[in-house]
Amino acid sequence: MVVNVLPIQKTSNDSIKATNGKLKSLEEAITFSEALEKTGYGKFNYLVIIVAGLILANVLLETSAVAFYMPVAHCDLELTNFRKGLLSAIGYVGMIISSHLWGFLADTKGRKRVIMPTLIAGFVVTVISSFAMDFWTMLILRLINGIFVSGASATVYAYISEFHVDRTRSKAMMISSFIFAIGAMFMPFLSFAVINREWRLAIPFMGLVYKPWRLFVIVCGIPGLVCGIAMLFLPESPKFLLSINKEKETKEVLQQMYRINGGKEKLLIPHLISEEDVDTGIENSENKKSYGILSFLQTMWNQTVPLFQRKYIRSTAIVCITQFWLYVITNGLYMWFPYIINAMGEFMKNNPGQNEYLCQIVYYKHEHIDNNATDNSTFIDCPDKLENTTYMYSLLMEILYVSTFAVITVIVNRVSKKCIMVIMIIFCSSCGLAAIWLPYTSISAILYVMLFLVGISINVLGAATVDLYPTQLRAMAMCVSLMMGRIGSVIGTNIVGALIATSCEMTFYISCFAMLSCAILILFLPRSISTEVSQKNKAQENP
Repeated sequence: MVVNVLPIQKTSNDSIKATNGKLKSLEEAITFSEALEKTGYGKFNYLVIIVAGLILANVLLETSAVAFYMPVAHCDLELTNFRKGLLSAIGYVGMIISSHLWGFLADTKGRKRVIMPTLIAGFVVTVISSFAMDFWTMLILRLINGIFVSGASATVYAYISEFHVDRTRSKAMMISSFIFAIGAMFMPFLSFAVINREWRLAIPFMGLVYKPWRLFVIVCGIPGLVCGIAMLFLPESPKFLLSINKEKETKEVLQQMYRINGGKEKLLIPHLISEEDVDTGIENSENKKSYGILSFLQTMWNQTVPLFQRKYIRSTAIVCITQFWLYVITNGLYMWFPYIINAMGEFMKNNPGQNEYLCQIVYYKHEHIDNNATDNSTFIDCPDKLENTTYMYSLLMEILYVSTFAVITVIVNRVSKKCIMVIMIIFCSSCGLAAIWLPYTSISAILYVMLFLVGISINVLGAATVDLYPTQLRAMAMCVSLMMGRIGSVIGTNIVGALIATSCEMTFYISCFAMLSCAILILFLPRSISTEVSQKNKAQENP
């Protein structure tokens, strides 16, 4: 009996020691935010911010460059107005059909594993598309490019946010948006410097004459290649690693951040715990093995459903509706910006000292094209350059973008993101309405430019969105909301193309009044996850 009792007693003591060890470990544990705070804020953060800003700039250049080269590729690709609408929208179609997939992969496989390969693949497709010899080849290649561009465009918001604590997150995201705005400011310069050249390069074996606009396509994709290479040297999001129970790898990333930020002593990190994601009910790919396409789709479905359940349905609905209408204007209507500004520039050049309503000038332009079209010719002329007026107003827009981003970056931690979005939307929508109401051409042109500043709200909304969802839903939430935005881009581009020549005023009324309605909806966005967590902690400390 004694022999039997002794081992039982020993096991009991071991059990007590193990339990005490676990309790001690839990007592010494710190939250991820506390550990992230210890890494400091320095060179590593600046590097992530710069790369994120360049990724956002790449998205703009890849998707919006078509607005600049489309007028001068008119004859090379045999573009009718209908085909112009398709070419303008096709990149967003690629983003729409792939957004859900990229969001799922980013939330289950990792942010870096989505961003890096899609950037490099997108650049390769861009280079190939610059050699497209006909409309349909270009259309298919830009569709594929849109699929790859989508991978980085939404995931980057989650990626950058997870390297920063609440105190610095919004500012970091706005600084990256400021870099994006600076990159966007170079679009008119790039267009003028590349497209408005006289050289031609014959490629006999392809039967192709390589023109400046084709080089412009490649130049607009270079930031994607640079960012893809840069991502090779950046780590995976530490918050994502912790969310899939890779604590060791999480600590390694935090220690790397600490070293690069100038930490001299060794960073000691005890057991890490996440302050969120406890009750999301989401299964990640590390916890559940999936086999076959049906299991893959089921896992994707499980990743999406929480966004539309009671806890997050209000946030998801408001964010998606707002994104839709923001993209209708900033991408859909913007695709016709060179056309409208060109028309206004021609009017001011040919009628000095005279004034006319914006929409009336658009009608004159359309009538002029119809009157000059021959019975047997769809393509009226083959311009190789854009009017200087187009570049001037495009540059004005980008300067205003940069200036506004600079102001918002300074105040984003002092003024709520809701307030910033509401003010921006009301101001820009009012400018859009005033642009068609005032009979002063030059003033209308400036007000028309200011309408597109509403695009800044997309970046502010992105910063707000990542605060509304936990880590395991964050990338999917961004991808779903941006998918809705890109649907708005496709619809907006084609609706504007159909209405602008016959119902110009209606185009502006629909867009501006819809945005004013979104400003009201934004007021009903709930508090951020971090705010709720901090209030719960305070309630527990002060029962």
